[in-house]
Amino acid sequence: MPILPEKSSVPSIEKLRAMISPQGTAPFHVGIVIGPGFIPMDMVGVQTVFGLMPGAEIHLVWKSLDLVEGFPSWWTKPTTTFADCPDLDVIAVPMLPPEIQNDAEAIEFVAAQGRRAGCVIGVCNGVLMLGAAGLLKNRRVTSSHNALPMLTHLGAAEVVQGGAGVVVDGNLYTAGPGVGSFEAALLAVERIFGRASAELAEWIIEYDPHPPFGRGTATQARPLHVSQSEALMADMASQYSRGAVEAFAKMSRC
Repeated sequence: MPILPEKSSVPSIEKLRAMISPQGTAPFHVGIVIGPGFIPMDMVGVQTVFGLMPGAEIHLVWKSLDLVEGFPSWWTKPTTTFADCPDLDVIAVPMLPPEIQNDAEAIEFVAAQGRRAGCVIGVCNGVLMLGAAGLLKNRRVTSSHNALPMLTHLGAAEVVQGGAGVVVDGNLYTAGPGVGSFEAALLAVERIFGRASAELAEWIIEYDPHPPFGRGTATQARPLHVSQSEALMADMASQYSRGAVEAFAKMSRC
């Protein structure tokens, strides 16, 4: 297991941080749930965009502060435990493996913070954890291709098929994988900090995707590739569905 160096002060970064959040700026807490096997691409947009907002404190939240390996080979040190996490202004859940998504302690944390947070973001199969936590009830939502059939079993009132971008229902932002984390974060920033701040963040990171092959949705992808991806995910999808539905049913009885 790799050993991370101690946090050091980098003058240029410290200056940038001070310009974004001058002394006295009120803290703004953003929590991203991680854990062994988390998918970095589904959380990095949230971390990047909100990291440009005044007062932002980004919490990478897990049960312990032990290193976890994002898939693949993306070693990360959580910054906050479930027990020590402050009340969050924003909570975001990226894709997590079914063993983590179905974990009762993790679901309880997401449910409690999600009920209090000003904005809730789910990206890819992370949306299923929101469902397990009872946060999709009577909401309009989307997710990754393989997760879409499960959403109605988790209380969703309407499931938007892939390719539609971020689906916004009140303070709930759900999206497919990859760029979904950037787009959901930008829209949530608009709600919280205003359009000008969201546009500035979009420009600072020069967010302007150009998919080279145009095959990023189920309707655009080759049928063979859709079948291949479904086969790769079949076992995990079964575990996701079983655990999330059971957790949702338990949560609904509470």
